[in-house]
Amino acid sequence: MKTTMSWTLAPLSGAVALALILGPNTVLAQQEGAGGVEFDFYGSLRLQYEAASPKGEDSYDGFRDAYSRIGFNANYEINDNISAFAQLEVPLDLANGKIQDPFNTRDEDIRIGKIGLSGNFGTVAYGRDWLPYYNAIAFPVDMFYSFQSGFATYTTFRESNSVMYYSPDFNGFSFAASHSANAGYADSSGSADDRIQLTGTYSVGDTTLSVGVDDVDGANNTRIWGLSAMHTMGPLSLAAKVEYIDSDQDIGAFGDDGDVAANIYAAYTMGQHVFHGTYANVDNYGEDVYHLGYAFNWMDGLTLFAEYYYEEEATGAIPAVKARDSGTDPIPFPSGGGSNNVFMVGVHYSF
Repeated sequence: MKTTMSWTLAPLSGAVALALILGPNTVLAQQEGAGGVEFDFYGSLRLQYEAASPKGEDSYDGFRDAYSRIGFNANYEINDNISAFAQLEVPLDLANGKIQDPFNTRDEDIRIGKIGLSGNFGTVAYGRDWLPYYNAIAFPVDMFYSFQSGFATYTTFRESNSVMYYSPDFNGFSFAASHSANAGYADSSGSADDRIQLTGTYSVGDTTLSVGVDDVDGANNTRIWGLSAMHTMGPLSLAAKVEYIDSDQDIGAFGDDGDVAANIYAAYTMGQHVFHGTYANVDNYGEDVYHLGYAFNWMDGLTLFAEYYYEEEATGAIPAVKARDSGTDPIPFPSGGGSNNVFMVGVHYSF
């Protein structure tokens, strides 16, 4: 459970302290009379010890970061109907002692950096953030604690230079849209096209259904269509998603027309204990995938976990070498041709 610290800024001494901790990527502006701004500082330290057997590579064991982060939210109530907000979040690679994402070590030293407005009209934001398609389609089956979570999808998680809109709830219905400049696939000239997403969601009782499209365009005019469902029955949670690629490509590789990523997920909670698992079949990106896990919620903010991950074709969830020996940037992965598997134990501490 996250600990919230809120106060009226006069002066911004707490914000300046966080800027010093987060380093030169953090930019905070102090305004005279900026009373009423509330800051919420948070963090999540996530570390796993893994024993991996990547296909075609030497087996290894060692520590790997599982997406640690630290950041803050800022909120200012303009009037009774409109609030302005900002969020900055940076990744912490605990295994390597660096400010970097453990997966995108070269490309992602800011996880989230956005500003926006929220009110009766919904929420609009600009910057880098989780995108609507992931939130509606991929997130329902992405409920694990390890580094290997979230791979069985065709979409991306977060993009910079994005404009995002989330509608209010209309009797259970809602929709979202985003435009991310130069975040799509490469066109015939090699330049990245823009990425456009649109999702729609209907929630009734303990059930949520979503549909969405991730238009990544590019030389092959690629679109990713998605459908997801979530349902809870007391301690039992169920979820599923299906993604379909519509593309001009047909070469037997990732992104081919007609490729499907199908996932099912189930979790059962008994007090402090959570047992969960997923099966996925992802064409040209892992094929059959199994992910099993156990989590023990020891106390507020502290969770211990153990997980096992298997993919039929080595394509990107299990690195070729342990975190401290990657030797390249970004980290290397096996090139396919056989199964990968890894066992992880780890801890999450969130504040």
